[in-house]
Amino acid sequence: MAARAPVSASGRLLEGFRKWYYNAAGFNKLGLMRDDTIYENDDVKAALKRLPENLYNERLFRIKRALDLSMKQQILPEEQWVKYEEDKKYLEPYLKEIIRERLEREEWDKK
Repeated sequence: MAARAPVSASGRLLEGFRKWYYNAAGFNKLGLMRDDTIYENDDVKAALKRLPENLYNERLFRIKRALDLSMKQQILPEEQWVKYEEDKKYLEPYLKEIIRERLEREEWDKK
């Protein structure tokens, strides 16, 4: 039982660090989610094409709003910041699928 306590404490510490880093990065103060800030390589571009229209439009709105705020050198009011707990990885399932398909295609081409 005593062996589990440090694991739990380190888990809480790691989670606390993740929350701190999420807020320190600053993109949430512009209303962006983590997946909005991913570098758009070929895999990400393909994943974006597979997003449902409403998710894609919400992403575009957040990015345009962030650009506008950035040009004005402003941030959103604190109650509108994206919180760590509210940030969902909406692009990740599509991106994983694209990468899996690409790797499978590359493996197939080797044969």
